[in-house]
Amino acid sequence: MLVKDWKEFLIPYEQAVEELKIKFKSIRKQYRSKNEYSPIEFVTGRVKEISSILEKAKKLDIPLNKIAEEMEDIAGIRIMCQFVEDIYKVVQIIRQRDGKDLKIVYEKDYVKNKKDSGYRSYHVIIKYPVQTTEGEVEVLAEIQIRTLAMNFWATIEHSLNYKYKQSIPQEIKDRLKRAAELAFLLDQEMSEIKEEIIEAQKMFEVKSSIISDILDNIITLYSLGKISESTDYQDKFNKLLEKGDIVELKELLDELNDKVQQTRLQLFQIEE
Repeated sequence: MLVKDWKEFLIPYEQAVEELKIKFKSIRKQYRSKNEYSPIEFVTGRVKEISSILEKAKKLDIPLNKIAEEMEDIAGIRIMCQFVEDIYKVVQIIRQRDGKDLKIVYEKDYVKNKKDSGYRSYHVIIKYPVQTTEGEVEVLAEIQIRTLAMNFWATIEHSLNYKYKQSIPQEIKDRLKRAAELAFLLDQEMSEIKEEIIEAQKMFEVKSSIISDILDNIITLYSLGKISESTDYQDKFNKLLEKGDIVELKELLDELNDKVQQTRLQLFQIEE
């Protein structure tokens, strides 16, 4: 197959990756817009390089004309979670879409059933329909769901496999295996204090939102001609920001909201 043919062959896979990334990012955004905890921390995706496809096809003895049917991970989506239990929430989200905008082919749970190397992750192989100029094309894609710790370990292992051409020295294999167990222990420890972590993150997000709204209101006051008052509010905000008291910041925001509303009403009456 010529390079030109390969590029054309990969277009539906590239489209599938982009569409799936948008969909999962949108799910994350929906959770956060409702001030709910999202099991999806972030999403990445990639299409295999031609050289990697050829190498894997040779390794698995897949004929070139069977690659589309038999190679499951040309299109790859990776969903990162904060906690192990979030992995299964994401799996449930994918299952709920089965038969709608994707079809689940099968699942592999390497979280509960880790590989001998120590690798942990949850894989869902799907068929995803892509609209092309020649009609609908269904491509295979692999969705990997893992924690940040699992992803860190897997990235290191992948790099070492590349360096040693899949023949990592036994001593390094043993160390990797120990590191995998330590990474999983970290995940378990984080799950033990999950509620405290989530609460802290929510407080941070709420505070960030309040600060952003305060600054928007101060800018609005300035643009409405209340230069002196906007300067006073800026000074007040700076002092409260140093204290870091979220209650007082919220009170300032409420005061600013009222002030901006009153100013707009006054200007509207003057114009009339």
